[in-house]
This record gives sequence, C-alpha cells and structure tokens, in this order.
Amino acid sequence: MTCGSSKASDSSVEVPGGSLFVRRWSTGPGAHPPILLLHDSLGSVEQWRDFPEALAKAMSTEVIAYDRLGFGKSSARTGRPSADFVTDEATSFFPALRDALGLESFVLFGHSVGGAMAIAIAAAERQACAAVITEAAQAFVEPRTLAGIRAASAEFERPEQFARLSRWHGEKARWVLDAWAGVWLSPQFRRWSLDGELPRVRCPVLAIHGELDEYGSAEFPRRITGRVGGPSELAILEDCGHVPHRERREDVLRLTAAFLERSGNDRHA
Repeated sequence: MTCGSSKASDSSVEVPGGSLFVRRWSTGPGAHPPILLLHDSLGSVEQWRDFPEALAKAMSTEVIAYDRLGFGKSSARTGRPSADFVTDEATSFFPALRDALGLESFVLFGHSVGGAMAIAIAAAERQACAAVITEAAQAFVEPRTLAGIRAASAEFERPEQFARLSRWHGEKARWVLDAWAGVWLSPQFRRWSLDGELPRVRCPVLAIHGELDEYGSAEFPRRITGRVGGPSELAILEDCGHVPHRERREDVLRLTAAFLERSGNDRHA
C-alpha cells in the first residue's frame, strides 16, 4: 500500500427532497477511480471516523462519503422510507449525487445496508462502476438480522443509548431509528433480497464479512459472490463482528488494496 497525505473538504449536493452532506478526502491524482463510501442503517459520515482518511492514504486516491437523506448533516425526512429504499437510493438519489460530483467512474464501498445499496447502484450504473466492496452487507432478510435489530431497538429505549444516536443525528435520531427498525421489521420487507440486482453487476466484487456478525451469517456474502454477473471474491474475517473496518481495519485496508490492484490490472490487461 502506498501512503501519502490527504485533505478533507465538505460540501452539499441537492437531490430530490433536500441536500446531502458530502465529505471528500483527496491525495491528489489517484491510482484508482474515487471510492464512494455508503454508510450503514444508523450511520453517517462522522461515524466512519478515521477510516476514510486511512483508505485514501492506503489507496492513493480520493475517498468520498455522504450522509443519506435524513441522516447526519443532510436534510431531514418526515415519512418512513419505503420497502424499496435500497433500490430507491440507487435510482432516485445516487444519480443526482453522481452528476453533481462529476463522477464518470467510481468504486463503491458499502457497509451493512450500504453494501446492499452498493450492489443496487452497481447494477444500475454498469458503465461507470469500476468495482464494489461490500462489508457486512445484507443480501436478503435473515432471522439473525431481525433478532439483532429487535435487540438493538430495545437497547435504544435506554436514554443513554438514544443519546449516543442523537450525538450523530441530532433531532433526526428518532427518524433514523424508525427508518431502520420500522422498515426491516415490517411485513412488507420480509421478501426483500438482492437477487434481482446481483446478476446485473458485471464489475469485480469483493464481499467482506465478519465471522461473528450479529446481523447476518456468512450466507450473505456467499449469496453476493455466488450470484453477481462478474468476477467475485469472498473474505470471511475470524473473530470479527459487524464492523470490520473498525474491528479489523488493517485487514480491511489490505484486502481492499489487493482487490483493487487486481481489478485494475484486469481492466488494463
């Protein structure tokens, strides 16, 4: 991995329904297309902590993260997202972000439901998406996922735990929690899966998953790598839970660097 210095800059992008908060870490001309980070169901730009900067330095390329509408520093939303919110991100919001940022080619790195969104975006943006890294991504609705959400929702009923969520999302915290638990636990969402999108993903895909992930088994990354339409790689990390980029950061950086190097060589062969 090549290391260098990076600078962060903030901006906002108009999309249907409001504006998105965007942060970019730049190392100068990149060796790879920009890497876009898609956060998890309770996440935000700030919750990536120092991982984006480390990724930008390790990959010698630009890294971009954004708060989805309703999260972090982006505009608030009122209604609960639909059961199609994963594909909605790919078709309603991401195209406006892509156009505003002038992205002709990009790599997607998605954590948890952000990984599912990365697959949906790659299926819709087949010409522009150079590669996808999913991390702890869900591929369908599994009992373990629902059990984990119920347990976490009960924890957030404690004032001190809800205060932690409010630290990142402010007055939007209650909406964020409902947008997660309310949708995932609804009967309308039970049949959701990525099965329709996976065969349309033709770029290289790396699926990273923690062996001890409390929100999903290794069947998720196996489904992803087994059904995408292009080359795929699977990495199961031992003694790792739902947040590999925090729990096993160096391993995630190493896996990502090696994967993008192979993918780049394949594209230029």
